[in-house]
Amino acid sequence: MDRPDSTAGERTALILWVWRNYLRRHWPLILVAVLFMSLEGAMFGALSYMMKPMFDRVFVGGSAELLPIVGLAFFGIFAIRAVASVVQKVVLSKVSQESVSHIRQDLVAHLMSLDGGFHQLNPPGYLMQRIEGDVESVNKVWRALITGAGRDVIALVSLFGVAFAIDWRWTLIALIGAPLLVAPALIVQRYVRGNARHARDLAARLSVRLNEIFHGIVPVKLNTLEAYQAKRYRRLTRERIRTEIRSSAGQASIPGLIDLMSGLGFAGVLLYGGGEILSGGKTVGDFMAFFTAIGLAFEPLRRLGATSGVLQVAAAGLERIKELMDTTPAIGDPENPRPAPEGVPQVVLDDVYVTYGDTAVLNGTSFTAEAGQVTALVGPSGAGKSTVFNLLTRLVEVESGRVEIGGTGVAEMRLADLRRLFSVVSQDALLFDESLRENIVLGQDVPEDRLQAALDAAHVTDFLPRLPDGLDSPVGPRGSNLSGGQRQRVAIARAVLRDTPILLLDEATSALDAASEAVVQAALNELSEGRTTLVIAHRLSTVRNAHKIVVMDGGRVVDQGTHDELLARGGAYADLHRLQFADD
Repeated sequence: MDRPDSTAGERTALILWVWRNYLRRHWPLILVAVLFMSLEGAMFGALSYMMKPMFDRVFVGGSAELLPIVGLAFFGIFAIRAVASVVQKVVLSKVSQESVSHIRQDLVAHLMSLDGGFHQLNPPGYLMQRIEGDVESVNKVWRALITGAGRDVIALVSLFGVAFAIDWRWTLIALIGAPLLVAPALIVQRYVRGNARHARDLAARLSVRLNEIFHGIVPVKLNTLEAYQAKRYRRLTRERIRTEIRSSAGQASIPGLIDLMSGLGFAGVLLYGGGEILSGGKTVGDFMAFFTAIGLAFEPLRRLGATSGVLQVAAAGLERIKELMDTTPAIGDPENPRPAPEGVPQVVLDDVYVTYGDTAVLNGTSFTAEAGQVTALVGPSGAGKSTVFNLLTRLVEVESGRVEIGGTGVAEMRLADLRRLFSVVSQDALLFDESLRENIVLGQDVPEDRLQAALDAAHVTDFLPRLPDGLDSPVGPRGSNLSGGQRQRVAIARAVLRDTPILLLDEATSALDAASEAVVQAALNELSEGRTTLVIAHRLSTVRNAHKIVVMDGGRVVDQGTHDELLARGGAYADLHRLQFADD
């Protein structure tokens, strides 16, 4: 979202934050770069100053013997410039790549540390654009510095130093238009930064839109929404183009203003300085050295004017990065954590209330999942079943009530200790674009015999021989090279390897055909043995053998018991059962 332009204090704090966290560690390299940058910039001043002896003593004075010396001096100046330019660009490139990489890595790590509520409000496409687009805008500043912005600043100092040494009055005349630039430049900078922030926000929204379109391409096609989605995308694209054009126009106006100032200064010096030369007050060498210095100075000024616009865009990106980095997790570790329970624990929800925004999701929910038993949660969509899972793993926090595992409140344990108690098998198993082996072990160093046992238990070995490279076969983006049943068996193999005391099954077989469901259900039954298991299910046939079935509706527990007990009572469960098995 757009926010007001930052104050000078906020900009200073932003610069200090970047220095402390990302640049200070590179200070020796930055010092080397500044030294060589200074050397390169100083050569501009030396080049302009060499015009004075060349004209006064060689061309006007006729000292032909000095011509080789002057020629060597010019060659030396250009040689020093070349070496200094290469060194500072290589060094700054290293600093640039490493610092931008650290920013991106820290941002990704920080976003992963934030709670589930944050990620519900910020879709993946939006966060991806923040990570890539905003960090790239910062990288543009480094590219501007590497291509000469730092050198140009030092070149200006040396060139105006030469000009001032020749005649301070001429220098002041050359800069007569500078005060007229201050107010327009400040206005343009604010304008560019505001439009740059808005453009970055629009880029994030476009990324979200593309993410939605292509992740949902099948329903888009089935509902003939191509034209509708294209229209929405086109509308956002046009708005972004208009914003980018406004930002580019602002950036382009600064060099134009500098050109006006340059023309005014040149004309003033020509009129005033030319008169002094004609009267004999100054030499031709003075005039040529001065004009060379001023002429060389205005081009770096124009480049710096253009860089100023890039800096405003980068500042907008940095502000957005800092906003994300300053976002604190709403859910964290307690000050004095208690150890996680040992063994297979009981799970208790006692009078729990949870609200998302203005919507009450759980209203006094209470039930117990006994240790080592299977407890199923059933009910209509929106009843609060998934919220129960999120509470157990502390992806969301209770507003009131208590959630306990083995007699210890979930908020009393470290998050890492709490989440090590759970294995989760969900309807849509998340697979990464890596090999099958890497998707199962997930970075763990797993002995081959233990891995083989997990493959057998999850029935992965049933389809493994059909894969071209066995365990080393790539599964494709989001597991696209595997069928739904195969992806579920990979998720079960992961759970077997985790070997946790609590198992959470979220619609684990709902999207499978009958044959795949039978295999996966058999693997899940084996996995549930000796574990506290909670199951979310819409199809009652998958949970009829559960030790306890908890019926939820409107965020409340409306009934609980075994399958036979609930049918005998004729309540909400019996109604659901009658609807699902009406044909029978």
